[in-house]
Amino acid sequence: MSLFNAYSILELGKDSAGIAGNIFAFGLFVSPIPTFRRIIRNGSTELFSGLPYIYSLLNCLICLWYGTPLISIDNLLVTTVNSIGAAFQLVYILLFLIYAEKPRKVRMFGLLLAVFGIFVVILVGSLKIADSSMRRMFVGCLSCASLISMFASPLFIINLVIRTKSVEFMPFCLSLSTFLMSVSFFLYGLLSDDVFIYVPNGIGTGLAMIQLVLYFYFKSSSCDDSREPLIVSYG
Repeated sequence: MSLFNAYSILELGKDSAGIAGNIFAFGLFVSPIPTFRRIIRNGSTELFSGLPYIYSLLNCLICLWYGTPLISIDNLLVTTVNSIGAAFQLVYILLFLIYAEKPRKVRMFGLLLAVFGIFVVILVGSLKIADSSMRRMFVGCLSCASLISMFASPLFIINLVIRTKSVEFMPFCLSLSTFLMSVSFFLYGLLSDDVFIYVPNGIGTGLAMIQLVLYFYFKSSSCDDSREPLIVSYG
């Protein structure tokens, strides 16, 4: 096999993994819709928290910036998935602001401004780094840390499942979408030889696999109550 053919196969595999990751990520983006249908129906955010959407927006913005040509080369699929994710999170935040009580509305608006402020600081600060490799490392480390903390967020749900022996608060579709998306971008990162992509998504794959194992282990003892799922953010 010629080097050209090998390179073509590598690029095809990378693009396929990235496209699959975009598709599976869509399942995560739409997962809060049942929650917001309930919020709109009741005209109140009740006890739901808006913090996951705030954090997810910041995570998407950082990862979006990392995927642009100004930071890393040939990572368009990272940019697309996080652009779509940021748009979804912004819509959810705006809906939360509409239906939240005034004190929570003011707090959420303040956090939203803080997210945009932090992102502008990261954007401007990274552009001031003249060396492109150092710029990529700076934004890549921030992106990696953000993704790892995001993937680690379900740990409290895993602990809850083990304690209660119930998967009521860990929806199967959410865990499956997280697993498939993480695997896809783990492969994408490996084929791209991008440590800032395959390391956090490798960790995400492992944590999502634990969730799936726990789901099937405790499924028989779980009740089928139709409570709203806890939201696990993606990027």
